[in-house]
Order: sequence, then structure tokens, then C-alpha cells
Amino acid sequence: MKFSLRSDKQAIESGLGFAPKFDADGLIVAIAQDESTGEILMVAYMNEQSLAETLRLGEAVYYSRSRREIWHKGLTSGHVQKVSAILTDCDQDALVLKVIQIGEGACHNGFRSCFYRTVIQPATDPVTLRQSIGEKSYDPDSVYGKK
Repeated sequence: MKFSLRSDKQAIESGLGFAPKFDADGLIVAIAQDESTGEILMVAYMNEQSLAETLRLGEAVYYSRSRREIWHKGLTSGHVQKVSAILTDCDQDALVLKVIQIGEGACHNGFRSCFYRTVIQPATDPVTLRQSIGEKSYDPDSVYGKK
């Protein structure tokens, strides 16, 4: 699947052609948001291939920067993300995937969301975090094995 390579600013910002703007590394940020609650589940990246696979499968497929490979979310854990909609921002350099999270969580650390900590305000020196979500929703060792 090829995406539009339009460079006309007005067409990109106001038109209906999908022309995702990948960065110098060929990546675009992708935010996974729970379709029904609006909760932000995770932030990942996509390259052209993973975005095309996401559109083809209807499930989230990302690009792992650390492993430098395509990553079909949930293939190992069973915690698949069914994509119900993909939104792009005004200049098409970021995506929001509205997803139905299958399984107990999106986070590999065992939480439903990767955003389970809050920066304490007012900030201390050094800045510290507090856990803002309760218990883990699953045991990552039983899903992924011990690291």
C-alpha cells in the first residue's frame, strides 16, 4: 500500500487525501486510545509497512525502535488492539488509533495503560513519580516469560 506523497501544505492540512508525514527515520508517532473510555493506552511508532499492515488487518501493528522490527501488538501476549478508527493531526505527522483493547492490558509491565505514573507536583529535586493507577491487570512474567 502506498500513501500519498503530497507536499502541498493546503492539501495536506485541509484536503481529504491521507498523506502521513514520516520523520527522517521513516517513522510516525501513533497513540493508542481506548475507543470507549478515551483512556490513552500507549504511544508507539509506525513505519510505512506497519501502517499498511494495520490498515489491512484492522489490528494495531507498530514498529519497534529498540528491536528494529515490525511488531504486531498482542501477537505474543494475546493483548491485541482492534482498530476502529485512525485519526491524523492537521499536518499528518501524528496518528491516534482508536482501539478496542483485547486482553488485560496494553502495557508490557502488566498495567492496562502504559501511563500508570504521575509526576509529583510541585516538583521535587530530583523529580519523582507516584503510581497513579492501582494494581497491575495481569502478570507480565506469565505472559512474556521472565526477563
